Amino acid sequence: MARPMARIVVVVVTYNSATLLPDFFDSLDEGLRGVTAEVVVADNASSDSSVDVTRGCRPDAIVVPMGRNAGYAAGINAAVAAAGDFDAVLILNPDVRLGAGCAAELFGAMARPRTGITVPRLLDAKGDLIWSMRREPTIRRAFADALVGAERAGRWAPLGEVNTDDRTYLVDTVTDWAEGSTQLVSAECWHSCGPWDESFFLYSEETEFDLRARDHGFLTRFVASASAVHLEGGSAGSPALWALLTVNRIRLFRRRNGRVRTAFFWFASVLRELSRSVLGSRTSRAALRAILDPRTASVRPGPDFVKARSR
Repeated sequence: MARPMARIVVVVVTYNSATLLPDFFDSLDEGLRGVTAEVVVADNASSDSSVDVTRGCRPDAIVVPMGRNAGYAAGINAAVAAAGDFDAVLILNPDVRLGAGCAAELFGAMARPRTGITVPRLLDAKGDLIWSMRREPTIRRAFADALVGAERAGRWAPLGEVNTDDRTYLVDTVTDWAEGSTQLVSAECWHSCGPWDESFFLYSEETEFDLRARDHGFLTRFVASASAVHLEGGSAGSPALWALLTVNRIRLFRRRNGRVRTAFFWFASVLRELSRSVLGSRTSRAALRAILDPRTASVRPGPDFVKARSR
């Protein structure tokens, strides 16, 4: 008897994503070749035609209207809750284009012991490698990033959080966590760990989930034979989004390490953004203002946080 194909629920969170969706859906069938897929789209109250485009391009998709801009994690959780039975959840950004058979490659790698999350080799729109593998944030790594830069520090495992050694992206390996645009989560891992943390509106939610999965005994595995293109958003060029990313990194570190160690991590973050601010970086100036604001530590930054810093 032939082995039944894996049942994958494809989860997509949209927010004013109408221009990205036609190409996304056009590439989906090739990427899902070899698996049985159900597509669920959670829409965060888009003001464009994201919902209509989804229904036009993919009539069989389940559309979950969130009714507000609830964030990435909330959209993921709502989409999974609306899905049927599954063997794994494939979380995708609308600006991801799966390579042929990507989902089947990722699912096949889940047969390896303790694997709960699999991620592909990502390329950007120009075909260049994206450094998508990450190491757990530590005080030492935060200071290395501040003093010598993420790219340089990332070539040495003890120092860098972002893995910038191109050679490691040629073979399958285990990583502490990976960027959240393209992740396949096994049903066992999902049900053991629970949903994604909705207190992170955007950024650090994938870090929190992948590290929580590791706490539960599951590995995040990089699969070199699986590939996808990530057109990528603009956090590095957006002062508001970079501020949100920086604040949420500190929030997550505090949760996992306590106040005393976080004080050192916070100082390293200040040092990094201050040094870049001196060199004229608008994004670092915005991040520095946010992390020096005493009110930031007592809030869960959401869309209002971004809106206030986008003016």
